[in-house]
Amino acid sequence: MCVLAASIAVSLASGLAMRSAAIENANDTYDSAVKSNQSAEQSFANQQEATAAQLKETRASAAQEKLAKTIQGLQARGRIRASERAGLTVGLLTADAERQAANARESINQSLESATNQYRRNVLGLEADRDNRRNSLQSQINQAYNQIPSLGSIILNTATQGLNTYAALQ
Repeated sequence: MCVLAASIAVSLASGLAMRSAAIENANDTYDSAVKSNQSAEQSFANQQEATAAQLKETRASAAQEKLAKTIQGLQARGRIRASERAGLTVGLLTADAERQAANARESINQSLESATNQYRRNVLGLEADRDNRRNSLQSQINQAYNQIPSLGSIILNTATQGLNTYAALQ
């Protein structure tokens, strides 16, 4: 009988020790995941900030280019008028200078719109990367906590071990 009690005690202690180790491992995994998530969030914020700054610089550059093209158009019209030509030719040359300036501005607007759309796609990519990291970390946490044996399974295993020991003694 003493052997049976000792076997049950050892089995129970072993099961509880395994549970304690699994809980500690799961808690460590959780703590690590929290730190990794904070790092992922900071990385996301930094990358998004850099992407936004790049778009801001692109917009500022485009505004300067548009202003320069507008000034060039005005200068071209001024030169045409200053040439003291008259008639249809002056009207055609002036219209052509205005068209060229407008085309240049429209080209800049299209480039700016493209840069804005690319910014949106970049941010969506950054968000997807961040979400993938979060999901991976959550999966690791779930796996770690799923490895913890329940008290019921420990008791059941202890009882089974006790019955096996009892049967072997008979």
